[in-house]
Amino acid sequence: MDAKALYLPEAHNDFIWFITGSPWGLLAVWLVVINLVTFLVFGLDKWKAKWKVTHEATRRVPEKTLFLLAALGGSVGALLGMRVWHHKTLHRSFRIGIPLILLLQILIPAGLSLYWNVIR
Repeated sequence: MDAKALYLPEAHNDFIWFITGSPWGLLAVWLVVINLVTFLVFGLDKWKAKWKVTHEATRRVPEKTLFLLAALGGSVGALLGMRVWHHKTLHRSFRIGIPLILLLQILIPAGLSLYWNVIR
């Protein structure tokens, strides 16, 4: 069997195998989960920011945690969280940093794929 061949599911049971047994399926599940978590954490931090105006005891989510979630694959969720919740949109580090992380997350795998499939 060709090592570069992509396994495509042929039936319902094959789809379950694709999600649970394939590295591509696990990657897809990871990206969905991390982006959902990142989006919700941005919303939670926005809620805490509004709540802190009237209540002092609320601890905010550190900015490095928000960047870490984006770097772990949640950059789309971070961008959506910034847009939907209107959170961190005035911070230059987030306006530039989050799109830059997303760009790197697209360009690095694309470059590696190009290297492995064309150049090599």
